[in-house]
Amino acid sequence: MLALTISFGLAAAPAAAEPIRLVALGDSLTQGYGLPEEDGFVPQLEAWLRDQGLEVEVINAGVSGDTTAGGLSRMDWTLAEPVDAMLVTLGGNDLLRGLSPNASKENLDAILTRLGQEDIPAMLAGLPAPGNYGPEFQRAFERMYIDLAGMHDVPLYPNFMQPMTDKADEGVSFNDLMQDDHIHPNAKGVALIVEGIGPHVLEFLTSVTEGAS
Repeated sequence: MLALTISFGLAAAPAAAEPIRLVALGDSLTQGYGLPEEDGFVPQLEAWLRDQGLEVEVINAGVSGDTTAGGLSRMDWTLAEPVDAMLVTLGGNDLLRGLSPNASKENLDAILTRLGQEDIPAMLAGLPAPGNYGPEFQRAFERMYIDLAGMHDVPLYPNFMQPMTDKADEGVSFNDLMQDDHIHPNAKGVALIVEGIGPHVLEFLTSVTEGAS
Protein backbone atom coordinates (compact mmCIF):
# COMPACT_ATOMS: atom_id res chain seq x y z
CA MET A 1 0.00 0.00 0.00
CA LEU A 2 2.87 2.37 0.89
CA ALA A 3 4.60 1.61 -2.39
CA LEU A 4 1.37 2.31 -4.26
CA THR A 5 0.96 5.63 -2.47
CA ILE A 6 4.53 6.66 -3.30
CA SER A 7 3.97 5.63 -6.90
CA PHE A 8 0.89 7.84 -7.21
CA GLY A 9 2.74 10.67 -5.48
CA LEU A 10 5.58 10.49 -7.96
CA ALA A 11 3.20 10.38 -10.87
CA ALA A 12 1.40 13.46 -9.62
CA ALA A 13 4.56 15.52 -9.07
CA PRO A 14 4.90 18.27 -11.65
CA ALA A 15 7.76 17.94 -14.12
CA ALA A 16 10.61 20.39 -13.74
CA ALA A 17 10.25 23.32 -16.12
CA GLU A 18 12.55 23.22 -19.11
CA PRO A 19 14.91 26.20 -19.32
CA ILE A 20 13.97 28.74 -21.95
CA ARG A 21 16.24 28.48 -25.00
CA LEU A 22 17.54 31.87 -26.10
CA VAL A 23 19.55 31.84 -29.32
CA ALA A 24 22.05 34.69 -29.74
CA LEU A 25 22.45 35.25 -33.48
CA GLY A 26 25.46 37.40 -34.21
CA ASP A 27 29.06 37.79 -35.25
CA SER A 28 32.39 37.70 -33.39
CA LEU A 29 31.05 39.95 -30.63
CA THR A 30 28.50 37.23 -29.87
CA GLN A 31 30.81 34.30 -30.64
CA GLY A 32 33.44 35.43 -28.12
CA TYR A 33 36.36 36.00 -30.48
CA GLY A 34 39.77 35.93 -28.82
CA LEU A 35 38.48 34.90 -25.39
CA PRO A 36 38.39 31.68 -23.37
CA GLU A 37 34.95 30.14 -23.87
CA GLU A 38 33.73 30.98 -20.38
CA ASP A 39 34.59 34.68 -20.85
CA GLY A 40 32.57 35.16 -24.03
CA PHE A 41 29.31 37.07 -24.29
CA VAL A 42 27.02 34.04 -24.36
CA PRO A 43 28.37 32.26 -21.24
CA GLN A 44 28.56 35.52 -19.30
CA LEU A 45 25.00 36.47 -20.31
CA GLU A 46 23.66 33.04 -19.38
CA ALA A 47 25.38 33.21 -15.98
CA TRP A 48 24.05 36.71 -15.36
CA LEU A 49 20.47 35.70 -16.24
CA ARG A 50 20.68 32.59 -14.06
CA ASP A 51 21.93 34.72 -11.19
CA GLN A 52 18.68 36.67 -11.52
CA GLY A 53 16.75 33.42 -11.05
CA LEU A 54 15.84 32.77 -14.68
CA GLU A 55 16.08 29.20 -15.95
CA VAL A 56 17.66 29.84 -19.32
CA GLU A 57 20.03 28.27 -21.81
CA VAL A 58 21.72 30.77 -24.11
CA ILE A 59 22.77 29.20 -27.41
CA ASN A 60 25.81 30.64 -29.16
CA ALA A 61 24.89 31.29 -32.80
CA GLY A 62 27.66 33.82 -33.31
CA VAL A 63 29.99 33.39 -36.29
CA SER A 64 33.11 35.54 -36.56
CA GLY A 65 33.09 37.69 -39.66
CA ASP A 66 29.39 37.25 -40.28
CA THR A 67 27.42 40.07 -41.87
CA THR A 68 23.66 40.52 -41.77
CA ALA A 69 23.57 38.61 -45.07
CA GLY A 70 25.50 35.74 -43.48
CA GLY A 71 23.12 35.64 -40.53
CA LEU A 72 20.16 35.51 -42.88
CA SER A 73 21.72 32.74 -44.98
CA ARG A 74 22.02 30.41 -41.98
CA MET A 75 18.55 30.87 -40.54
CA ASP A 76 17.51 27.34 -41.55
CA TRP A 77 20.48 25.90 -39.65
CA THR A 78 19.94 28.20 -36.68
CA LEU A 79 16.29 27.21 -36.37
CA ALA A 80 16.90 23.49 -36.84
CA GLU A 81 16.83 23.01 -33.05
CA PRO A 82 14.04 24.32 -30.77
CA VAL A 83 14.20 28.07 -30.24
CA ASP A 84 12.08 29.87 -27.66
CA ALA A 85 13.45 33.36 -28.33
CA MET A 86 16.23 35.03 -30.31
CA LEU A 87 18.58 37.92 -29.64
CA VAL A 88 19.76 39.36 -32.96
CA THR A 89 23.12 41.15 -32.69
CA LEU A 90 24.25 41.64 -36.27
CA GLY A 91 25.56 44.60 -38.23
CA GLY A 92 29.11 45.12 -36.96
CA ASN A 93 30.80 43.59 -39.97
CA ASP A 94 28.47 45.41 -42.36
CA LEU A 95 29.67 48.57 -40.65
CA LEU A 96 33.36 47.66 -40.83
CA ARG A 97 33.04 46.92 -44.55
CA GLY A 98 31.03 50.05 -45.26
CA LEU A 99 28.15 48.04 -46.73
CA SER A 100 24.98 49.84 -47.67
CA PRO A 101 22.71 50.38 -44.66
CA ASN A 102 19.79 49.74 -46.99
CA ALA A 103 21.10 46.23 -47.75
CA SER A 104 21.79 45.59 -44.06
CA LYS A 105 18.28 46.73 -43.20
CA GLU A 106 16.78 44.39 -45.81
CA ASN A 107 18.69 41.43 -44.36
CA LEU A 108 17.69 42.18 -40.77
CA ASP A 109 14.12 42.74 -41.92
CA ALA A 110 14.12 39.28 -43.53
CA ILE A 111 15.50 37.70 -40.34
CA LEU A 112 12.84 39.35 -38.16
CA THR A 113 10.13 38.50 -40.69
CA ARG A 114 11.15 34.83 -40.59
CA LEU A 115 11.05 34.82 -36.80
CA GLY A 116 7.63 36.46 -36.85
CA GLN A 117 6.33 33.84 -39.27
CA GLU A 118 7.50 31.10 -36.91
CA ASP A 119 6.15 32.87 -33.81
CA ILE A 120 9.62 33.17 -32.26
CA PRO A 121 9.94 36.28 -30.08
CA ALA A 122 12.90 38.43 -31.05
CA MET A 123 15.00 41.18 -29.50
CA LEU A 124 17.30 43.40 -31.55
CA ALA A 125 20.63 44.88 -30.45
CA GLY A 126 22.07 47.76 -32.44
CA LEU A 127 25.43 49.45 -32.83
CA PRO A 128 26.50 53.07 -33.26
CA ALA A 129 28.11 54.09 -36.53
CA PRO A 130 31.27 56.25 -36.63
CA GLY A 131 31.27 59.38 -38.71
CA ASN A 132 34.07 58.32 -41.07
CA TYR A 133 31.58 57.12 -43.71
CA GLY A 134 29.82 60.47 -43.64
CA PRO A 135 26.80 61.78 -41.75
CA GLU A 136 24.26 60.31 -44.18
CA PHE A 137 25.63 56.78 -43.74
CA GLN A 138 25.83 57.26 -39.97
CA ARG A 139 22.20 58.37 -39.71
CA ALA A 140 20.95 55.60 -41.99
CA PHE A 141 22.85 52.86 -40.16
CA GLU A 142 21.74 53.90 -36.69
CA ARG A 143 18.17 54.60 -37.85
CA MET A 144 17.73 51.14 -39.36
CA TYR A 145 17.63 49.46 -35.95
CA ILE A 146 15.01 51.91 -34.67
CA ASP A 147 12.90 51.48 -37.81
CA LEU A 148 13.10 47.68 -37.73
CA ALA A 149 12.19 47.48 -34.04
CA GLY A 150 9.11 49.57 -34.78
CA MET A 151 8.17 47.65 -37.92
CA HIS A 152 8.36 44.28 -36.17
CA ASP A 153 7.29 45.43 -32.70
CA VAL A 154 10.38 43.94 -31.04
CA PRO A 155 12.41 45.36 -28.14
CA LEU A 156 15.57 47.21 -29.10
CA TYR A 157 18.79 47.64 -27.14
CA PRO A 158 20.28 50.50 -29.19
CA ASN A 159 23.99 50.08 -28.47
CA PHE A 160 25.58 46.70 -27.79
CA MET A 161 28.87 48.48 -27.04
CA GLN A 162 27.34 51.00 -24.65
CA PRO A 163 30.08 50.79 -21.95
CA MET A 164 32.71 51.76 -24.51
CA THR A 165 30.55 54.57 -25.88
CA ASP A 166 29.99 55.90 -22.37
CA LYS A 167 33.74 56.14 -21.77
CA ALA A 168 34.32 57.77 -25.15
CA ASP A 169 31.60 60.33 -24.43
CA GLU A 170 33.38 61.15 -21.18
CA GLY A 171 36.64 61.63 -23.04
CA VAL A 172 38.13 58.63 -21.26
CA SER A 173 40.07 55.82 -22.96
CA PHE A 174 38.34 52.44 -23.02
CA ASN A 175 41.45 50.46 -24.01
CA ASP A 176 41.21 48.65 -20.69
CA LEU A 177 37.97 47.07 -21.93
CA MET A 178 39.33 45.94 -25.30
CA GLN A 179 41.57 43.28 -26.73
CA ASP A 180 44.76 44.27 -28.54
CA ASP A 181 42.92 44.56 -31.86
CA HIS A 182 40.85 47.46 -30.40
CA ILE A 183 37.75 45.93 -32.02
CA HIS A 184 36.71 43.13 -29.68
CA PRO A 185 36.06 43.52 -25.95
CA ASN A 186 38.12 41.63 -23.41
CA ALA A 187 36.55 39.66 -20.57
CA LYS A 188 36.13 42.79 -18.47
CA GLY A 189 34.53 44.61 -21.39
CA VAL A 190 32.14 41.72 -22.01
CA ALA A 191 31.15 41.72 -18.34
CA LEU A 192 30.21 45.41 -18.59
CA ILE A 193 28.32 44.77 -21.84
CA VAL A 194 26.35 42.03 -20.08
CA GLU A 195 25.64 44.32 -17.12
CA GLY A 196 24.20 46.85 -19.57
CA ILE A 197 22.14 44.60 -21.81
CA GLY A 198 21.31 41.97 -19.19
CA PRO A 199 18.33 43.71 -17.55
CA HIS A 200 16.78 44.32 -20.97
CA VAL A 201 17.22 40.68 -21.99
CA LEU A 202 15.76 39.62 -18.64
CA GLU A 203 12.71 41.82 -19.18
CA PHE A 204 12.34 40.43 -22.70
CA LEU A 205 12.57 36.79 -21.61
CA THR A 206 10.24 37.37 -18.66
CA SER A 207 7.61 38.65 -21.06
CA VAL A 208 8.21 35.59 -23.27
CA THR A 209 7.73 33.14 -20.41
CA GLU A 210 4.67 34.98 -19.12
CA GLY A 211 3.17 34.98 -22.60
CA ALA A 212 3.76 31.23 -22.92
CA SER A 213 2.15 30.39 -19.56
